[in-house]
Amino acid sequence: MLCRHCGTEIADKAIVCYRCGAGTTDPVRQPARITPKSSRLFGFVAVAVLLLLGLYMGQASRTAAEPGVYQLLAGALVAAALVVFIFRIVRRR
Repeated sequence: MLCRHCGTEIADKAIVCYRCGAGTTDPVRQPARITPKSSRLFGFVAVAVLLLLGLYMGQASRTAAEPGVYQLLAGALVAAALVVFIFRIVRRR
């Protein structure tokens, strides 16, 4: 049999080529793929910004002519922050 890498004549039962050291068969197991982890900073910043905007809208509702709109927006922002926070915790497990 001939080596696939260097072309040297090797024994039929050889596991590796004695000249170049290359394996004569394909590996049985493939290496595990490494996936890059997403940054945890982005989730923390998103939650912090949503909470700060919710707090700001809550304070703005005290002096606004129509406080209901600002209170609704503040509640929606805080709810979105909680959803993002819970999603990050659940996804980590």
